Amino acid sequence: MCRHLHGHNARAVIVLESARLDALGMVVDFNDVKSSIKSWLDRDIDHTMLLYRDDPFLEVMRAHGERVYVMDCNPTAENIARMIYNYAQEQHFPVVEVVLWETDSSSASYRP
Repeated sequence: MCRHLHGHNARAVIVLESARLDALGMVVDFNDVKSSIKSWLDRDIDHTMLLYRDDPFLEVMRAHGERVYVMDCNPTAENIARMIYNYAQEQHFPVVEVVLWETDSSSASYRP
């Protein structure tokens, strides 16, 4: 059990694409994705309450020492998918889409 308040569980699918494969026959080595994107998600997002910057509950959460990740937009599945997409792009991965699964039958995707 986690001692911090947090929202939903989710699974992110990050779609990478390239017109060419590297010398090993890959678009990107999955270990590179894990060491970058998964590490960021585990460190900053996992077991953390995602809140919009204007959420009135934000200061209450901080005052009680809860883990909070502040977003510039409403933390919907669509916006979280976009946030992951943007992070992957900033890390120079050839990302074309991120799908965020909240349940086995509910997902939202971001593709610019």
